[in-house]
Amino acid sequence: MNTTPFLAAVFALSAGAVAAQDAILTVSGADSATTYSHDDLMALPQHRVATTTSVTDGVVAFDGFLIRALLGDDLPDDAVVVATALNDYQVEIPVTDFARYDVIGALSMDGETLSPRDKGPIWIVYPRDDHPELQDIRYDTRWVWQLVSLQVQ
Repeated sequence: MNTTPFLAAVFALSAGAVAAQDAILTVSGADSATTYSHDDLMALPQHRVATTTSVTDGVVAFDGFLIRALLGDDLPDDAVVVATALNDYQVEIPVTDFARYDVIGALSMDGETLSPRDKGPIWIVYPRDDHPELQDIRYDTRWVWQLVSLQVQ
């Protein structure tokens, strides 16, 4: 994988501006890595999650792609995904979360495209209000904002 365009996009993101065709997300596994632009991710089927969060007021409508649709169906149940943010925050998320819940990579919040200044360009969002068990701090730590990579392990 040539990381130069990806690093350039990361630096542009940190400055607050990135073109829709620049890479904003890298998904990698044992043998490969694929980068996605905002346009690529918008081309996926979009899903809405309306929920409260631990860092916003009231119910917020998030739109984005289902992470399970991006990762595919053939992952083993014991696999984890290491989600990494722009600031190098990392958390392991069991792939079973993506099968059990409609977890999205949110690209917009209340109709506004997310930017790095407001937790974007991608924010992992769980349907918190639809499942009481998701209102637990163990899940809150998995809401990665400024997401830049997903590594399947």
